Amino acid sequence: MARVGVDVGGTNTDLVLESGRGIHVHKVASTPHDQSEGVLRGLEELCEIAGVRRDDVELIVHGTTVATNITIEHDGAEVGMLTTRNFRDILHIGRHKRPHNFSLHFEVPWQNRPLVKRRNRIPITERILPPDGRVETPLDENEVLAAVEVFKRRGIGSVVIGFLFSFVNDAHERRAKAIVEREMPGAYVCCSSEVANVIREFERFSTAAMNAFIGPRTSTYLDNLQGKLAGNGFRANLRLIQSNGGISTVEACSKRAVSILMSGPAGGVIGGRSEGLLCGSRNLITVDIGGTSADISTIPDGRIKIMNPRDSYVGGHPILVPMIDLVTIGAGGGSIAHIDSAGGFHVGPRSAGADPGPACYGKGGEEPTVTDAQVALGRLDADKLLGGDLPVDPALAERAIEAKIAKRLDLPVKEAALGIIRVINSNMALAIRSNSVARGVDPREFSLVPFGGAGPLHGVALAEAVSARDVIVPVAPGITAAMGLLETDMQYEHARSFITSLTHVGEDGARRIGALVSELVAECRRDLENDGVPPERQGFQRFAECRYHGQGFELRADIPEGEVTAAGVRRIVENFHAQHRLDYGYAFDDGEVELITIRVIGTEKVKPLEVARIESANGAGIDDAFLYSRKTTFDDGRTVDTPRYDRLQLKAGHRIPGPAVLIQHNSTILVPPEYVSEVSAHGNLLIRRSP
Repeated sequence: MARVGVDVGGTNTDLVLESGRGIHVHKVASTPHDQSEGVLRGLEELCEIAGVRRDDVELIVHGTTVATNITIEHDGAEVGMLTTRNFRDILHIGRHKRPHNFSLHFEVPWQNRPLVKRRNRIPITERILPPDGRVETPLDENEVLAAVEVFKRRGIGSVVIGFLFSFVNDAHERRAKAIVEREMPGAYVCCSSEVANVIREFERFSTAAMNAFIGPRTSTYLDNLQGKLAGNGFRANLRLIQSNGGISTVEACSKRAVSILMSGPAGGVIGGRSEGLLCGSRNLITVDIGGTSADISTIPDGRIKIMNPRDSYVGGHPILVPMIDLVTIGAGGGSIAHIDSAGGFHVGPRSAGADPGPACYGKGGEEPTVTDAQVALGRLDADKLLGGDLPVDPALAERAIEAKIAKRLDLPVKEAALGIIRVINSNMALAIRSNSVARGVDPREFSLVPFGGAGPLHGVALAEAVSARDVIVPVAPGITAAMGLLETDMQYEHARSFITSLTHVGEDGARRIGALVSELVAECRRDLENDGVPPERQGFQRFAECRYHGQGFELRADIPEGEVTAAGVRRIVENFHAQHRLDYGYAFDDGEVELITIRVIGTEKVKPLEVARIESANGAGIDDAFLYSRKTTFDDGRTVDTPRYDRLQLKAGHRIPGPAVLIQHNSTILVPPEYVSEVSAHGNLLIRRSP
C-alpha cells in the first residue's frame, strides 16, 4: 500500500509517494484554470515512476490554494445573509479600525470589497441575551421565509446566518438554517455558530461570511477532484490539510471551507520543521519560495506556532480560524521585475505564474522575472532545470532583462539581474524580521531552512541578511511542502466561549469549566469515530484562551490533563503567564486572568514519513558527483568558474566547498564562495561559513 502528498502551488504541483519500495517525488506544472487536472496528471505519472498501481494508493493528502485564490481574486459566491434586526451593518462598520493610521489613501477591505452586499443582508426579528443565552425575542420564522423569497429572486445560492450571542445559544441559527435548507434545496448554507462558535460579533460574522463566500466553489472543486480520482482508478481516501496544520476530510472541509484558507503554506512549515529536526536543530526559520510567493514561519524549540486571532486576516478580512503563524509575500521565481512611472525599481508581487511563466521558458512571457535573473547570472543551467525536463533559453532571459530593466536604468544586463536578486532578497529579509525580530526572536539562534523550487538559491543570502546561525537545505527542497503533508495528523477542533475570571475561581467554577471541556472532548471524539479512528489512536489537546483583564485579545494556555479542579485552574493561570512571557517578554504575575474561550483539538497521530539514511562517504572524495564547471555570478558581483555537482551522488559526510552549484531534479542549491556545505546522515545539507 502507498500514500501520497500533493501540494498545489501557483507554478508547480509537487508530489511525494511513500510505499514499501521507498519514497518517490515528482513535480508537474500547475493548471490554474482547474487544479484537479495537474493533480491527476501528477498522480498518474508518479505512480508510473514508483511502479505502484493506482488502486494501491490508500491515502492522498492534498494541500490546495483554491480557497486562498478565491479571496485574492474576490470572485466567490453571491452571498445572502440573515442577521439580527438592527445589526445588519456590523460587517460594514467592523471595529472602526484604520488599516493604515497615517495614510489618507487606503481602502477598508470589508467596506470596499464586502463579502456580503448590504442589500443582501436581511434583518430578522429575534434576540438572545447573554450571559445565559435566554431568549428575549423569539425567531420570526415568517421573516426568514420572506428573506428566502428575496434570495431566490436574486439568484443567490449561498446563505450565511449570523445572530447575536449565538455562541451561548445557537437555537435560532439552527432553526433558521433548517428553514433555508428546506426552502432552497441545493443552496450552500452555514451558521456563524458552526464556523466560529466564539465571541466577537464582527469577527464571527466575517468568518462565517467568508465561509459562505468561498464555500460553493471550494466544495465543487473538492467533489470534482474526488470524482476524477475515482474515475481514474484511485480509490484512496482524500484528505485536506487545514490552516492549523492538521488534516481533515473532504466533507468537513466543504462544510467549513475557511479551515483550508491557508492550506497551501501549512504543509511547507511542517515539512521544514521535520527536516530541521533531522539535523538536530529545534530553532528554525522556514522559508518556502515557490514560483509565486514566499511563505515564512518561525519555529522556536520545534513548536509550530498558531497565529494570534488579532492577526488572522485573509484578503483583508478578519478570520477567527486557527492558522499556522506565517507571513506570505509576493516573492518567488516567477515574480516580475518592473520599473514604475516614477522610476522606482520593484520585484513582485505580480507573478508570471505557470502560464506564460518566466521569459526564459519560451512560452510567450516577455517580462523579466527572478528566474530569468538567476539564468542570466549563470546560477540555473539551461539544460538542467527539472533534470532537463524544462529547457530554458538564456538569450530570452537576457533580452527581457535588457529591454525592461537594463536599458531604462542604463545598466549592464548582469548588474540589472543582480539588482533583481538583491531587491527580492531584501523583501524576503524584511518579512523574516517581521516574523522573528519584531516578535522578540533572535535569528542568530535559529537555522534557516529554505525550500521550494527557488528556496535554496536564496538561502545563504537570506541567512546573511538576518544573521541566522546556519542554513539547512532539505533532502528534496522542491517537494518539501508535499512531504510535510505526510507528517500531519488528522485533526478536529471545537471551541466554545466561556467568559469568567480564573484568578478568583472556586471549585464550582472549576466544575463548570471541566464540564465544558468534557463536552468539547466528546464532540472531537465523535468526529474522530465518524472517520473510523479507533480509541487507542485518539488524542486530545485542551487549551484555555486567556487574557489579562482589560486586554483585547487572548493567548493559548494548556489545560492540565485530568479532571479540572481549582488547583488545575491555578495551573492554567501559571501556563498563561508563561505563554505571555514567551510571546511578549514579560508577564503580570499578579494580574487578573480572564478565560475567554475553551478549545479542544482531537487528533489521530499518523505514521511519520521515514527518510532513510544515505550511504556514508567513508573518506571518499566528491569527484564522482562532479559534473562540469560554468561561469557563475554571485551576490558580491564576482563571476567565477563554479563546479556543478549531482546532489544525488553525494554521500553522508561529504563536504562541498564554495563556490559550488548542487543540482537535483526539483531544485538547485547555491553555495557561495567562503561557505561550505556538509551532507548529513539523511542527505540534508548544512551550509555554514568556512572556518
